[in-house]
Amino acid sequence: MLKNFLSLLKTPDLRKKVFIIFLLLVVFRIMATIPLPNVDQNQLQLFMNSNQIFGLFNVFTGGAFKNISIALLGIGPFITASIIMQLLTMVFPSLKELFYEGTEKERSKYMQYSRLLTVPLAALQGYGFLNLLSRQGVIVIASPLDLLRDVVIVVTASVFLMWIGELITEQKLGNGISLIIFAGIVIDFPREILQTIVTVDPTRVPNMIAFFALALLTIVGVVFISRGERRIPVSYAKQVRGTKIYGGASTYLPLKINQAGVIPIIFALSILMFPQMIGQFLAGSQNQWLLKIALFFQGFNQESLTYLLLYFGLVFLFTFFYTTVTFNPETIAENLQKRGGFIPGYRPGQTTSKHLMSTSNKVTLFGAMFLGVIAILPIVMQQVTGITTFAIGGTSLLIMVTVAIETMDTIEAQLIMREYEIS
Repeated sequence: MLKNFLSLLKTPDLRKKVFIIFLLLVVFRIMATIPLPNVDQNQLQLFMNSNQIFGLFNVFTGGAFKNISIALLGIGPFITASIIMQLLTMVFPSLKELFYEGTEKERSKYMQYSRLLTVPLAALQGYGFLNLLSRQGVIVIASPLDLLRDVVIVVTASVFLMWIGELITEQKLGNGISLIIFAGIVIDFPREILQTIVTVDPTRVPNMIAFFALALLTIVGVVFISRGERRIPVSYAKQVRGTKIYGGASTYLPLKINQAGVIPIIFALSILMFPQMIGQFLAGSQNQWLLKIALFFQGFNQESLTYLLLYFGLVFLFTFFYTTVTFNPETIAENLQKRGGFIPGYRPGQTTSKHLMSTSNKVTLFGAMFLGVIAILPIVMQQVTGITTFAIGGTSLLIMVTVAIETMDTIEAQLIMREYEIS
């Protein structure tokens, strides 16, 4: 890893990309520290301490929510828009064809739909959050014009962050959305560790040791599923051209255990945040039925068995879903056939495609179950040990490790590609 990092800094064009990404992340962090007008810091602290779900939401905003900054929504609306668009590809064949088989121009049109959908979603989420924060006394909104002003600010900031994320992705050294979330977690994580160590009760030191041991186990598990792969042997037929013989080589097709990376966790947690958000929003209602609904949703938290089961189920399903969207066995089988490649024991074409799909499903099944267990394990350990300072520590750890591995893999691929081009 250190060797790759040094090679990255020694390469002028890659060093320039790193510098651009660094500047864009600095811009994001500046936005995360600029608060909206009329924020009561004391009420904000009380609100964040009493609502664990918003500590979780703060992860996805890269630490912008806890400051009630102009980047209040973070990259959340764009993540939600991406989820909706990917679900729609399963419903509308025209969108699926545009995503899979479209030209570069047509795929950019698909992305444009996601961008356009981000705006109304950001406006809706911004309006809901600002109303909720106003009811809790966190932010003072004196008139409808003040509300309109704040909604416009947070929507504009969210769209701007979406643009920053795409600029980072264009550098081809990592996923922009993941790196924005990663940057927000990394900045706060050392402070959380120090705060936990300083404020811990001496009688609970064994629990803390157990908690950190589990954190280490989580890191090992995430590395294991991120690095693990099933290698499918591929052979190429010999071809005679004139007096020369081409082909005849053997290689393999790697199928990663977790092809979806950190995306299933982000998608699952994005959905799990909605029940408590709705509960908080309805808590101030005078209607008895709405109050019952609010209490029901507020009981849906990390301490409930329903939450854990649903969290595991969503991570499991989204791992399969995202793999299905991104992995197309028919295209791979077709490309192998065009290049004279085949999988020993399977005829080129439809038979190869079915074999790839079957193998991918088996590998993904193991990866999805393992990722689901790794996702809920830190939450279970928090309940067993009673250490709640790391209210979102497990989620943060999962995202940090997975994004770090994905980024290092991308950097390594860029360096290998560059060496290949030079040779």
